[in-house]
Amino acid sequence: MNKKVLIVEDEIFVALEIEHIVEDAGFLVGAIAADRQAALEAAGDCDIALVDLNLRDGPTGPGIGVELASQFGIRVIYVTANPAQIGDASQAAMGVITKPFRAHSIIETLHLAATDKPELETAEIAGFTPFLSARGSWMPMESRG
Repeated sequence: MNKKVLIVEDEIFVALEIEHIVEDAGFLVGAIAADRQAALEAAGDCDIALVDLNLRDGPTGPGIGVELASQFGIRVIYVTANPAQIGDASQAAMGVITKPFRAHSIIETLHLAATDKPELETAEIAGFTPFLSARGSWMPMESRG
């Protein structure tokens, strides 16, 4: 798998745990970012982003998710203990993995995100809630430049 994952998480031990899970699943880690500026700087060559909501620069995760999806065509998955804080930013994301998470939730969700046309309607992944309103809002990964 050659898809690169951007991890947007300010708690270093959580970020390192996610990095380990991502790499064990066969994905590459493009970067770990703890705030909006670092996330946007690292976004250029990433395909998928795992985004926490509350970061070093405040509750900027939902806005970062929207920017990553709209400006870079990245498939966004929020990873948070507070899914109610996502609000309208859910329209830019595939869904949310609720903390505390299990490795298989991240692995299965990454594999779903890596497919050309994710089938959110039929996604049954423990710990993952798909946002069906986001369906069809992504470009096929092969057409991104």
